[in-house]
Amino acid sequence: MKKSDCPYEPHLTIREFTIPAGGEWATRFSGWSVIQIINGTGYYLHPESNQELETGAVLLMAEKVKGNIRASRLGDLSLCAYSVRPVHLNGLITLPEQHLLATAAGGKETSIQILPPHSPVATKMRGLLAGRDLDGFVLRLKLLQLFAEIVGDELAQTRPDEVTTDAKQRFQLLLKQTPLSELLEMDFNTVADKIHCTPRHLSRIFHELVGMSFLDKRAELRLARARELLATTNSKIVDVALESGYTSLSLFNLMFVRRFGTSPSKWRQKNGARVETHRNQKNGRRPGTHQGAVLLQRKARIPGHAAAAI
Repeated sequence: MKKSDCPYEPHLTIREFTIPAGGEWATRFSGWSVIQIINGTGYYLHPESNQELETGAVLLMAEKVKGNIRASRLGDLSLCAYSVRPVHLNGLITLPEQHLLATAAGGKETSIQILPPHSPVATKMRGLLAGRDLDGFVLRLKLLQLFAEIVGDELAQTRPDEVTTDAKQRFQLLLKQTPLSELLEMDFNTVADKIHCTPRHLSRIFHELVGMSFLDKRAELRLARARELLATTNSKIVDVALESGYTSLSLFNLMFVRRFGTSPSKWRQKNGARVETHRNQKNGRRPGTHQGAVLLQRKARIPGHAAAAI
């Protein structure tokens, strides 16, 4: 049997090392390594970049990262380290979370981090090392918590497609809890973050549930709102465009013509008068009277009036 390049090391156990002045230490722990500089000054040497390590700084490294720590020629470098092996945490983390950690280990931005001595994690780790009375279960929990604080923000941004087995259900729940008009005005990446999946996977789910793409549905809803405003209010065309979610009048005109084959003003001339005539006749007024115009303007000011009609 071939011997492993990395001998077994118990994880979530603090170990102390001293690197003599000018010497180097190759970090080859299994899993993720969390290292704090206890005393002295050193350097992290990597093929792509070299960084200085101050006393108190914390270094996070993935197993696959090939880097060395070198002590300054002015004196020895003392450090403490522990490793975290996700495969040994089956009772605490899920398989998708393990996959996220594996993905992060292969990324340039997440596979190594250096936290300054004044960072919260560095301060907490110094406290743990100073309190020698901690041991066993409590210490392991606190070490794991420190690791989670370091990788938490980065992992939140890493959402591979494999971690979306129930994203469809979360999106259906979001649809039930959020009005579609409000949902479609959100940034697409924000919606993906809410249901914890990638934008690409959300696109597939959205098309499956709604029958069209996110952008097409948003355009459909905006144009439906615009037609309602054109038909029931005397608002200027530019105001209709803004109320419908368009920041550009030219874009609104372009989208309206592309969808309905005529300009907003011509559409209003043909359809707005018909609606006004019908309402005036129903209320005993002549078409085009001032009272009828005032009535339409007042209804346009009611919050949510146009949206409710869509």
